[in-house]
Amino acid sequence: MGTPRVAPGGFRELGPVNFMFARGAARTIGVDDAHIFSTLGRAKGLFRGWLHFSSRLMPFGVLPRKDSEMVIIRVAHLRKSDYELDHHRRLGRRAGITAEEFDRILEGPDAGWGDRERAILRAVDELVETKDVSDVAWQALSRHLDDRKLIGFTLLVGQYDSLATTIHTLRIQRDTRS
Repeated sequence: MGTPRVAPGGFRELGPVNFMFARGAARTIGVDDAHIFSTLGRAKGLFRGWLHFSSRLMPFGVLPRKDSEMVIIRVAHLRKSDYELDHHRRLGRRAGITAEEFDRILEGPDAGWGDRERAILRAVDELVETKDVSDVAWQALSRHLDDRKLIGFTLLVGQYDSLATTIHTLRIQRDTRS
């Protein structure tokens, strides 16, 4: 990925609140430094606003956790975001995604899924690739998600697509295990 364009910050760059959050997150995740947080934390209040928004999509979003993780893993795969795949392999497992299901998520919507999972993955693919969802894919997704969940789904895909862009553009390095 190359040298980070914005280096992860320490106490001085992050300030006390963001520094404590980044350190706590790193301990929870089991890494030396959670680079996403120690880098984005340099944006001070913007970082905290982003954390609030992000947490309202995952883990406190309207979609079931397993569905959210399927969406995030698929977006990360399509966007070639190894950083996110590293973290969501573990988080997906906690949400009930088996190793076999993880591999099938990477394969895509036609990898032997039921109607619900196929509809979710197909809509993710279309949204990431075209920034829209066809009427056919939307109708399939609508059979499984109500209006509130359709909005949450769309925002979740957009959030992780944006996050993949941010990680790539800033050249945020993958985390190393403690």
